Amino acid sequence: MSAAFVHGFILALGLILPLGVQNVFVFNQGAVQPSFLKALPAIITASVCDMVLIALAVFGVSVVVLEFVWLKVVFMSAGICFLVYMGIATWRSKPAVQNGDGLFNAKKQILFAASVSLLNPHAILDTIGVIGTSSLNYAGAEKAAFSIACMLVSGIWFTGLAIAGRGIGRLGQSGRFLRFINKVSAVIMWGMAVYIVRSLVYGGVAVKRHGFFHPQVWLSRSPALI
Repeated sequence: MSAAFVHGFILALGLILPLGVQNVFVFNQGAVQPSFLKALPAIITASVCDMVLIALAVFGVSVVVLEFVWLKVVFMSAGICFLVYMGIATWRSKPAVQNGDGLFNAKKQILFAASVSLLNPHAILDTIGVIGTSSLNYAGAEKAAFSIACMLVSGIWFTGLAIAGRGIGRLGQSGRFLRFINKVSAVIMWGMAVYIVRSLVYGGVAVKRHGFFHPQVWLSRSPALI
């Protein structure tokens, strides 16, 4: 059981480390909110959403999603539109540090964190394709230990990310610094959108070569999957 726990912990850590939309948002909230407690809605929502996706992946939804190719295409297409829109909104946003205007309240943090967690096809397919598939190696108590380890990583990571954001944000309490964070966030979102477009194009080429339902098109660890 300890081996399954360690496996889950290391695997989840490897998946969550890359700087993505979800990570940037939680970091951003840690930087701009007046206190750590004010950033808790973003931390908790991002963690819970990750835990839900992990639970769904481990307990069989991965099989369903991998079975229906069109579902992955829908996920990717919706994700492209979402990331482009949020990138534009983030780029144009003007953070106000002194009077608190423009800060996300708890409701907005929850909605945004849920959106970047559940509408991000890269995160969903990574969770389903990697964590869901890896969990097939375990059963019973070992599968539970694997799942708990993956979920634990999410809670620890997002808490640490917000703390880091708060520390860095206090070093640069200026509108210029926070605008820079927003610009970086927007570029990352657009970069993710371009990556997903590339994945769809790759998938289209593979479809022409192998056929729409050929396993090599969608089930390999290629850009078409992630």
